[in-house]
Amino acid sequence: MAETKSTTLTVRIQPVVKEGLRAVAQHERRSLANMIEVMIRHYCDQAGCHIAETGNGAGAGRAG
Repeated sequence: MAETKSTTLTVRIQPVVKEGLRAVAQHERRSLANMIEVMIRHYCDQAGCHIAETGNGAGAGRAG
């Protein structure tokens, strides 16, 4: 199976939201990017839109 490269997503958020996210990521020993991916995957699962695992470690780690 071919490995899929990651892609860049640029968003603007309020500084206080970023600091909150940074605090949660640090608490879970995650990078900011990984924390955002975990949150998006969780939200999509809750909305009934399952995102398949990529096989490159995405979604691995602590369960949220």
